[in-house]
Amino acid sequence: MTASLLARRWSARRLARTPVAVVAWALLALYVLVLLVGPLVVPGDPLAQNAEQLLPPFSPGHLLGTDDLGRDLLLRLLYGGRPLLLVTVASSALAAVAGSALGMVAGFFGRAADGVVMRAMDVVLAFPLVLVAILMVAVLGGGAVNTALAITVSQIPYFARLARNLTLRERTQDYVRAARALGVPPLTILRREILPNLSGALLVQATSTLAVAAGLASALSYLGLGLDAATPDWGYMVKAGQEFMFSNPGLVLWPGLLITVFAVACNFAGDDLADAFETGSRR
Repeated sequence: MTASLLARRWSARRLARTPVAVVAWALLALYVLVLLVGPLVVPGDPLAQNAEQLLPPFSPGHLLGTDDLGRDLLLRLLYGGRPLLLVTVASSALAAVAGSALGMVAGFFGRAADGVVMRAMDVVLAFPLVLVAILMVAVLGGGAVNTALAITVSQIPYFARLARNLTLRERTQDYVRAARALGVPPLTILRREILPNLSGALLVQATSTLAVAAGLASALSYLGLGLDAATPDWGYMVKAGQEFMFSNPGLVLWPGLLITVFAVACNFAGDDLADAFETGSRR
């Protein structure tokens, strides 16, 4: 199967063919739109404190009320989703690129390359995801960049294993044998012939990884190991609002709900992509 044949077998028109998939894609689009445009529509400073304005929801000028420091909750939710979205997308993309490259090399060349790469992946997988991320952040320090790198390292093995297994299958196909017989360099075969036929499965994995990355980023922030505490962040907002769970539950429920809905939407979007590529491969 060549790259052009794969492209003809799948198109975006096969996406969102169920109500659940439509809702999932719509929610993801809404997240991106609101987080990018929302702060422009609702101007203000999410860090501005006013101890005299500890307001409940639906107060004039403060739709969701304020937190224990008098900061507008709606503004903090709008600004707090930006770092989560950035870290989630960046870490998933980096893990997809690095893991796929390592897995393809291991699967195509085999022997020594396969042994070294996959044993390294086994070492990472021997530890829980959260522990790997915590260790990385402890070594590198906090911040958006280091948080994204920590999540990237924890997710690389999953892409590497998937890419390796698929490459092992593809390297025995006639189109790869023909390219080898013509003297095409191995890296060119990987890039031009094999990678396009792996792109569907890797894209599905990347979409599902967004949910895992969002959970890890939020968990690190909740533990105080992610972004700086002064930066509005949904994970840290859940932690900061726990003390007021009964007096002002919105401080915990709103950011927690936004994280959960985003993760669930990513999972359903990944399932929809998987169905779309599977349907395309049957035609």
